[in-house]
Amino acid sequence: MRSLAAVATATTALGGVGAAAAEDDYEVIEAQGQTISLEEGETWENKLIDMTTGQDIVVTAHSSDWTIRNVGFKGENTSGTGSATFGISDTGNGTSTVENVYLGDGASTGNTNPNGHGQTAFWVAPDHNGHIDFENVNIQNFSDNAIYGSAPGNKGGGTIHIDSSFAANCYVSHFRLGTEGSKVTNSSVYVDTNEGYVGRGIWAWAPGTVEVEDCQIEMNGQNTAIDAGANGNPTEVVVTDSEYDDGAGIAEHAGSTVKLGDNVGTDPEPVIPSGVPTSPEEAASGGSD
Repeated sequence: MRSLAAVATATTALGGVGAAAAEDDYEVIEAQGQTISLEEGETWENKLIDMTTGQDIVVTAHSSDWTIRNVGFKGENTSGTGSATFGISDTGNGTSTVENVYLGDGASTGNTNPNGHGQTAFWVAPDHNGHIDFENVNIQNFSDNAIYGSAPGNKGGGTIHIDSSFAANCYVSHFRLGTEGSKVTNSSVYVDTNEGYVGRGIWAWAPGTVEVEDCQIEMNGQNTAIDAGANGNPTEVVVTDSEYDDGAGIAEHAGSTVKLGDNVGTDPEPVIPSGVPTSPEEAASGGSD
C-alpha cells in the first residue's frame, strides 16, 4: 500500500517512473471522437490515450473473453455529459479482464453536472452474463460512477470482481455492483472534500449479495461509505476485514442489510494499493512505481 501523500511527493519529485518510459513501449492514440471496439478473445494493450486534444474516445467490448490491459489516459476528459469512456460486458458467459488502467486525470468539471448525468469511467451493460475482473485500476475525478456495474443485476446476471484498485473523488458512486457473486477486495475509496465530487463509496443494488473484503473507505464525512439498496429494491452487503468512515456511515434502503463481519473498523487509511498505476505513462508501459 502507498499513502496518498507519498505518491504525491514521488510524482512531484520524479515525474513518475512511467513518465520516463520510451514511447515505443506503447502506442500513443490521440482522442478524435473515435470508437474502438474489441472482438471476442481480443487483447487491447499498451496504449496511451492523449485526451489533451479536447476530444472524446470511447472503448467498447461487448463480446467474450476479451482483455484490456496497460492503458493510460493523459489529460481530462472534456467531452461532456451522459457518456462513458469504457462500455463493456462479457456476453458469452466467459471471463474478461481489465487490468493496469489509469484514468486518474478525471473529467472536466466545466462540462459536467454533479446533479445530473456526468462522465462515467466504466459502464457495464445490462446484457453482461459472464464475469469481469478489474485489477490495478486508478479512477479519479469523474462526475458519474467510477465503475458502474449494477445494471446486469436485473438482466444478464453477470458478476464483477474489483481487486487492488483505487477510486477517488467521483460523483454518484465509486464502486457500484448488484449481482450475487460480485465483490470488491483489497481496494480503496477516497473522497477529498476540496475536489467537489462526493459520491457514495460502495453502492450495492439488487439482487446482491455483494461482498466487500480488505477495503479502505475514507469519505471524510461525505455522502455514504456503504449504501445498500435502490429504487425500492433490497439487497445485502457482507463486509469483512475492512475499515470505513463512520462519519459517512452505512445506509440500508428498502429492507436491505449490511452485515459487518470479522475485523471491520471505522478508522480507514487512504492508500493506493500496490501495483495500481499513478500516471498515464506508467500504465501504458505496464510498469509500476
